[in-house]
Amino acid sequence: MNASLTDTPTGSGAAPVAGKTVLITGGTSGIGAATARLLLARGHRVAVTGRDPGRLKTFLDEVGHADRVLGLVADASDWDATNTVVTSTVEHFGSLDAAIANAGGASADHFRTGSAGVVDDGDPELWAPMVLANVLGPALLARAALPHLERSRGRLVLLGSVAGIKNSPGNLYSATKWAVVGFAENLRLHATTRGIGVTVVNPGMIDTAFWHGQAPPIAMSPDSVAEAIGFALDQPAGVDLNTVTIRPIGQPV
Repeated sequence: MNASLTDTPTGSGAAPVAGKTVLITGGTSGIGAATARLLLARGHRVAVTGRDPGRLKTFLDEVGHADRVLGLVADASDWDATNTVVTSTVEHFGSLDAAIANAGGASADHFRTGSAGVVDDGDPELWAPMVLANVLGPALLARAALPHLERSRGRLVLLGSVAGIKNSPGNLYSATKWAVVGFAENLRLHATTRGIGVTVVNPGMIDTAFWHGQAPPIAMSPDSVAEAIGFALDQPAGVDLNTVTIRPIGQPV
């Protein structure tokens, strides 16, 4: 399901104005929400997706800038929903300059106290949604967004993780982020021939709802990762920033 939650109807065919149009999947909390706030503060137009209509409406009511924000209810692991989200963003704002594959997460059993490894004692019923969101989701967004980003000479940003560049015993979530990091480079090899930039951002420990109430003692604010994403989007024409790894001071791994 996809639905605009702004007062301005989609399909308005608005002509591009100053600033960029950026689509963020999973933009109602954590890194996605922090990035949306940062970009809106800088004068950009932002479309955000979320699966929960209530949470999406709450975020839109809080963030303000109603003339430059668009909310769309969608599951990032569903092709029809993702394609419709991209189309609706372009119809509403008139262009697409960047797409950020932020939606994803880990299954709850990944954080269970005493769990030596998700593969050993995790719940297989919880694995499929995580794999689909973390691995399939960015691929679907790329498929839908690349034609528009080619026209704008834009950028695709994928949210990886330090867990995607450092192995972790028995950790399926880590494997999904290794897939994201690998896909980002495969995508770059293809997209650069079409004038599109690709950046993978690999955060370390972040203080967000990702931890299901078990946030580590050393963690960054999601605002720090949003700044890194903003830096990638601000690169001058002709420059492709490919990999950003950002950790809190004190995180050795």
